[in-house]
Amino acid sequence: MSIAPQTDAPLAERMRPRTLEDYVGQSHLVGPEATLRRALSAGQLPSMILWGPPGVGKTTLARLMAEATGRPFHQLSAIRSGVKEVRQVIDSAERQGMFSTRAVLFIDEIHRFSKSQQDSLLGAVERGSVTLIGATTENPSFEVIPALLSRSQVYVLEAFGRQELEALVHRALGQDAWLQHHKVKVSQWDALLRASGGDGRRLLNVLELVVAGAASERAEIEAGSESGSEEEDMVLDDALVSRFIQANLSRYDKAGDTHFDIASALIKSIRSSDPDAAVYWLARMIEGGEDPKFIARRLLISASEDIGHANPTALVLANATFDAVERLGYPECRIPLSQCATYLASSPKSNSAYAAIGSAQQAVQQHGDLPVPMHLRNAPTKLMKELGHGDGYRYDHDHGGFSGQEGLPESLIGQRFFFPGNTPRERGLSEFLRSLWGSKKG
Repeated sequence: MSIAPQTDAPLAERMRPRTLEDYVGQSHLVGPEATLRRALSAGQLPSMILWGPPGVGKTTLARLMAEATGRPFHQLSAIRSGVKEVRQVIDSAERQGMFSTRAVLFIDEIHRFSKSQQDSLLGAVERGSVTLIGATTENPSFEVIPALLSRSQVYVLEAFGRQELEALVHRALGQDAWLQHHKVKVSQWDALLRASGGDGRRLLNVLELVVAGAASERAEIEAGSESGSEEEDMVLDDALVSRFIQANLSRYDKAGDTHFDIASALIKSIRSSDPDAAVYWLARMIEGGEDPKFIARRLLISASEDIGHANPTALVLANATFDAVERLGYPECRIPLSQCATYLASSPKSNSAYAAIGSAQQAVQQHGDLPVPMHLRNAPTKLMKELGHGDGYRYDHDHGGFSGQEGLPESLIGQRFFFPGNTPRERGLSEFLRSLWGSKKG
């Protein structure tokens, strides 16, 4: 038996659709009567943001739309490109645009661009020098600046279901020469689809990995056999697939979208008071080789944002965990990380401090820089004292620990930002504040 050589390009790249007719999924956007298909048929291509999970065809769709409208296509990655590269593409597109249709500037992972980098796109979009297509896995409402968002249409790409994933495999089996050489057939789908995580690109890469491994095994067996035999179909079942991709089943990509999804799952499990889920997602991060200091920082944030005044010891433990992680490193630091994650998940929850600072920042944004009341102003010099800085200030410790003086700017007196929660400790805070301020603060 001979093993057919693979090309340098991965299977996912070899199977990238060349026309919209070959494109799998997103029929709500590119189906016969869908919005984008009608626009493309009319030769129109607005600036847009394509929002969807990884591996559902955002890059491919952008390229096919550019080809369908006869436009030059320029691609940048927000991870590897900065303002300099953006300006170079825009300058090139504007020079070409004097003689041809305006170019498409595709920016992958546009949510990774800073505000200043996104600002650098505005002029070209407004002038119509380029048609911007941004791809993101994150909610563009939070990750794309309003000025750019208002000049773009947002289209949501849906995750692949079983039907679309199987269609991708059948298409590959029917068109790729390397797979056809090995007479690949799929008899069971669960392991293959589970390993894909709904990501079409990963699905094809996993398929390629399994077939390459099985073909190598088959070649070794036949090399040791004295008599050759007619090559049989290579049948992929769940057992075969699982054997070759076991490491991939717990896949964790520190540089990609899974990284943020699993970090989010850890924090949300803590917030939901589910220590079993929290330690599971922690294990996923550890097994994936995540930087333990990144995990410790997330736990620190959670201790304050989600637990806060309900149990101030949580922040102390989280801070001690960060110190322990720096001193220990892997593998021992997994133990204090587990202790912290399970403690936080098992602790009472309150976001009153988090809500308070958010509310106070809103007031600052709404009212601007209100003057500091005279009695609270610093008076380090004679002139400042003569100007009244510090006049009327009452030193609380001279009044039994509480003077009752207001600390807010005059126009905000009476406004509350901090509302203790209903945990036992916070009820104590409310009672204490009420004993001092009455209903004004308690």
